[in-house]
Amino acid sequence: MSFAAKNSPMFSKITILIVALAFAVLLTSEPVHASGRSVAIPDPAVDAPMAANSGQQTAVFAGGCFWGIQAVFQHVKGVKEATSGYSGGSVAKPGYEEVSTGTTGHAESVKITYDPSQISYGQLLKVFFSVAHDPTQLNRQGPDSGTQYRSAIFFANEEQKHIAETYIAQLDQAKSFPGRIVTQLVPLKAFYEAEAYHQNYATLHPDNPYIAINDAPKVDHLREQFPNLYKK
Repeated sequence: MSFAAKNSPMFSKITILIVALAFAVLLTSEPVHASGRSVAIPDPAVDAPMAANSGQQTAVFAGGCFWGIQAVFQHVKGVKEATSGYSGGSVAKPGYEEVSTGTTGHAESVKITYDPSQISYGQLLKVFFSVAHDPTQLNRQGPDSGTQYRSAIFFANEEQKHIAETYIAQLDQAKSFPGRIVTQLVPLKAFYEAEAYHQNYATLHPDNPYIAINDAPKVDHLREQFPNLYKK
């Protein structure tokens, strides 16, 4: 869905009622996955060891609109910064409207800068798969559809690749989800930071109906399912 559509008066009027209904459901139900189902997945069997000293590493994930992915990881302990942007395509320095056409090959993505002495790459993947998005949805996520909203992991090195592909196989074998994981696993070639108005969007616009319906619940699920990883 385009930025303009998400913020149009008609969209707001229609979704106010939906927001009310969604909150009513949340008050009377268990925490649910982005797909609408409760989910609990195991820790990755293969993971990077926790570093002995503080440092800085990066991970890049895509899973639908970057507003929600960024909001989730901004609340994960050990994450120093989460930045919205674009990865996976062939166009250099793309803009939002260009990416939204679905012709650039880029996906809305988030670059996560984290301290490997506080959180592992595998734990970031666990959050990504369990509460940040639904990894069984192909080229769509929630109300948004198109390859720019695909599920993808852009690995920076062979260690990240091995941990991710092993974890995906582990979750599929365990049938952790009703459907097969369709997340792409591809090397990170470039990450282009998105426009300033997209950064921290969920935090700055909590009353936006799109945020209230699609993204705020993900942060709630993070707090409920991973209290030891959650930070305010």
